[in-house]
Amino acid sequence: MQTTSQLHPTYYFSSRRSSIRSNSSMKLGGWNSSQLGFTGRGQSLRFLTPIHKTRLFVISDADDGHAYAPVLEEDSNTNHVIIQTLKGKVHWRNTLQQLERVGPKSVGVCLLTSAFVGMAFTIQFVREFTRLGLNRSVGGVLALAFSRELSPVVTSIVVAGRIGSAFAAELGTMQVSEQTDTLRVLGSNPVDYLVTPRVIASSLALPFLTLMCFTVGMASSALLADSVYGISINIILDSAQRALRSWDIISAMIKSQVFGMIISIVSCAWGVTTMGGAKGVGESTTSAVVISLVGIFMADFALSYCFFQGAGDSLKNCI
Repeated sequence: MQTTSQLHPTYYFSSRRSSIRSNSSMKLGGWNSSQLGFTGRGQSLRFLTPIHKTRLFVISDADDGHAYAPVLEEDSNTNHVIIQTLKGKVHWRNTLQQLERVGPKSVGVCLLTSAFVGMAFTIQFVREFTRLGLNRSVGGVLALAFSRELSPVVTSIVVAGRIGSAFAAELGTMQVSEQTDTLRVLGSNPVDYLVTPRVIASSLALPFLTLMCFTVGMASSALLADSVYGISINIILDSAQRALRSWDIISAMIKSQVFGMIISIVSCAWGVTTMGGAKGVGESTTSAVVISLVGIFMADFALSYCFFQGAGDSLKNCI
C-alpha cells in the first residue's frame, strides 16, 4: 500500500507596508486593517484588507449596458487653475505645445477670415460715406470697428470653432476611455496636466492673434478702398491714425484674453465631464462650442459697456 501525502501551502496577501516573517506570521505597521480568514479542508487562506473610506457613484452607461463607477473627488477644482498658475506649478512643456497649437497653427484661418470680413465692411461703409461726402472718415470708422469689436470677436469665434472643439473632444475621449483615471493612478492631477496648460495657452495666444487680425483687416480694407472705390490708401491710414487711441488697442487685447479664458475653461470643463461613450463626446463638443460662443457675446457686451461709456469723440478729428 502506497501512502500519498500532499502539502497544502498557506497564502498570505499583504500590503507593501507589511512585514512577513519566516514563520509565516504577519506584522502590520502604520495603518489600520481588518484580517479575514478562509479555512477549508487541508488548506488555509489568510489575507489582510485595508479599510478605505471612498465614495463610489455608479452611473449607468446607455451605450454598452454596463455600469460605470468613477471615484469622484470631494475637493472642488473651481479655483485650482488660478492657484496653480500663481504658484508656478505648471507643466511648461505641455503649455508650450498647446501654445503652438493655439497660436501659430491658427494664424492662417484667423487672418483669412479677418481679411474677408474687413473687405465686406469696407464695401458697406464706403458706399454710404461716399454719398455723404465723408470719404476721409472711412478709415477712422473701420479702425474703430476693427479694434473695438470685429478683431477680438471674429478671432475668438474662429478659435472657439477650431481649438475649443478640439479641447472638448480630446478631453472627452480621454474621460470616456478612463485615461484621466490613469493619470490619477500615476500620481498626476488631470487638472494640472490637461486643463491648466490649455487655459494659459489660450489666454496668451488670443491677444496676439487679435492684433495680427486687426492689422490684416485694415490692410485689406485699405487695398479694396483704393483699388475699387478710388479712395487713397494714405487717406485711409491717416484717418485711422487720427481716430485710434492707445486704449482702443489695449481694450481689444483685454477682451481677447477674457474670450480665450472663456473658450478654454468651458471646453475643458465640458470635456472632463463627458459620459456616455462616443455619443457623449459629440454632445460635449457641440455644447462646449455653443456655450463658448454665447459666453463670448455676453462678455463682449459687458466689457464694451464698461470700457466705452458716455459720448465718444474719436471721429471728430476725421471729419
